[in-house]
Amino acid sequence: MARRPLPRVLAGTTAQLARVRGIARTTADGAVDVLQPLITVGRGLRRLAGRARRGWSATPKDRRGPTVLLVAGCLLGVGMLPFGPVLALIALMGAAGWAGRERAPARTGPDPAETARLQSLYEALVPYFAVPDDPEPLYHHGGSWSGVLRDPAFDGDGRPTGLRIVYPAYFTDGEAASRARIEQVLHAKSGRGREYRFDWDEEANELLMRVLPPLSTTVAAQRFVTAPGETVLGFTDEDAVRRTVPVTDGEESRDASPVIWRTGPRSAEPHLLAVGGPGAGTTTLLRSLALQVLPYGDVLIVEGCGTGEYACLTGRAGVLAVECGPAGARSSLEWAAHETERRLIAINRARQAGRPAPEDTRRPLWILVDRPAALGEPTATDGRAGPQDLLQVPLRHGRPASVTVVVAEQPDALDALGETVRAHTRARVVLGEAGPEEVAAVLGTAPHTTPTPDVPPGRGYVRLGGGPVLRLQVPATPDPYEDTADERHRAAVLALLPERPGDTERPGGTEGRRGGTGGSPARTDRDGPAPFGKPPEAGPVSGTVSGPLTAEELTGAPVAADG
Repeated sequence: MARRPLPRVLAGTTAQLARVRGIARTTADGAVDVLQPLITVGRGLRRLAGRARRGWSATPKDRRGPTVLLVAGCLLGVGMLPFGPVLALIALMGAAGWAGRERAPARTGPDPAETARLQSLYEALVPYFAVPDDPEPLYHHGGSWSGVLRDPAFDGDGRPTGLRIVYPAYFTDGEAASRARIEQVLHAKSGRGREYRFDWDEEANELLMRVLPPLSTTVAAQRFVTAPGETVLGFTDEDAVRRTVPVTDGEESRDASPVIWRTGPRSAEPHLLAVGGPGAGTTTLLRSLALQVLPYGDVLIVEGCGTGEYACLTGRAGVLAVECGPAGARSSLEWAAHETERRLIAINRARQAGRPAPEDTRRPLWILVDRPAALGEPTATDGRAGPQDLLQVPLRHGRPASVTVVVAEQPDALDALGETVRAHTRARVVLGEAGPEEVAAVLGTAPHTTPTPDVPPGRGYVRLGGGPVLRLQVPATPDPYEDTADERHRAAVLALLPERPGDTERPGGTEGRRGGTGGSPARTDRDGPAPFGKPPEAGPVSGTVSGPLTAEELTGAPVAADG
């Protein structure tokens, strides 16, 4: 049946009503814009009145009288002041305008895009957290994420930065393989290119996932505030350690969270093993440790690669020698072994006599060995002891004698390290690109974080004894004679270098570049015997110690060779 058209009168009336309604709406919008300040002040007065009413209701009855007297006294004092009422009215209007302002609505949950990502995470976890025999499963296909994915946080791109995941009690969270599967799924679904930390709470059946900020790479070598016997390996996350030290980062000073390594007679981890490939930063770590030790100790450096990375330390006060060849390294390590024995005998006899240990036995001696596998096999073909065999005495007995050994090696040469080196280096550092399995092979356990997408020099993980695995960023300590290094970092290293005997000006004045007048190359076997001992002009110790020690020997004179 065809619709009959409206009468012409009604059609005209409808169009007129629409025009009137549009004019009224425009007028109302304009009035609201004009009267917006009054509306805001009125809304603020209403809110202030509500707060005053709630405060009056919460006031005990025995305190209402003094409150009224106090308010009345304040009003009377304001009324007696010149322009007091006017100023009070202005203050009231200002407070009402502030209280009545429009506030952005509080966000109560994720937006649709974030909700879809959380639901995708939930569906990805269903195959790992669900079993067919569970009568009330937390995870099932078609379920909702809201009950098990809690406290979500997102970045500007809508990717999760924090999430608390509740999982069923029957999940095998005590097995490393099961944990690794869940962490891999969360890493892939939450977005790659970031470093995640996973904290498993086995008692509460919860997994906390959060994105870690990158560690700063701009902290250069400097004098750190540490106690005697403490060295800073690098810096880690703020919540990983309880201690902070002031550092200079560029032009500003701030507090950083250091990884402190304690050495000496009371240390539980007296020796360290650093593992990293070319460019990973192991040489930077050894150079940083040497600069921290030189103000109060002696340093012996054995460089297996022979590239002259420690040339800046050659001849410096406190640096006993920098050896680059197999023969020189063997001689240096022989002296170090005999020096360790001498210290032990001197300390033992001093204690038997009821005297304190001699001063030269308390001065720390650090032996830094970079790439010992390149110096030769543990057992030399000529029948003489290899470099690693000579490290056995300092490694086994160096702790009571204040002798510390630091060994740096590449991952592909770890099999060439002797059992003594592996057993006595309980402080471990892994630098550079390394997967969880490679990190676990060196540190004894896998880290709780995913591998970082971008690995700058000096970036890795550290574990001291049986402690937790921590992220680590070694202070920037480049070779100051390297032209491609950052100028600010080179200047910081040059400022820390001790003076050379006979120098008339501080390091960093005219020195600075390899091949210039100030730099000298590292020692080689052709340069003659190394200036071992303390004081530096004393000769190296060779042979074995036999018979009673004389007073000169107890005070630090070199021990004569046997036979």
